[in-house]
Amino acid sequence: MALSVGLTNSEEIVVTEALTVPAMAHAFGSFTSMPPVFATAFMVAFAEYACLQLADEHLPPEQRTVGTHVDLSHLAATPIGMRVTANVELVEVEGRKLRYRVECRDEKDVICEGFHERAVIDVAKFGGRLAAKSQAA
Repeated sequence: MALSVGLTNSEEIVVTEALTVPAMAHAFGSFTSMPPVFATAFMVAFAEYACLQLADEHLPPEQRTVGTHVDLSHLAATPIGMRVTANVELVEVEGRKLRYRVECRDEKDVICEGFHERAVIDVAKFGGRLAAKSQAA
């Protein structure tokens, strides 16, 4: 594993209607009446994306990462059309465990701060365990 403390990544996204709270109504109907702002769930997914993009650049093809812990605050609302940047830094590598510091900003405010943890997995072994779990259900 060629991941080391201090590696960084930045990703950008523009908030569209598909990334707002009401867009989540397909799964959770109560969201239809909420304001059309960047949804916390999509913000978390975007932060995860920035972290996994960083890891994927440094891992062999048979390894990937999966999210294991999220500790992020959503500090400010972001309207449709505004650009959001996720800045992540790998701050700890302990065996297969990776810990990232996360900050997301829109064009005006810091909208997210916190930490995200991921675990390095062997894709084939993980798939095997998942298949066994599915068969047991």
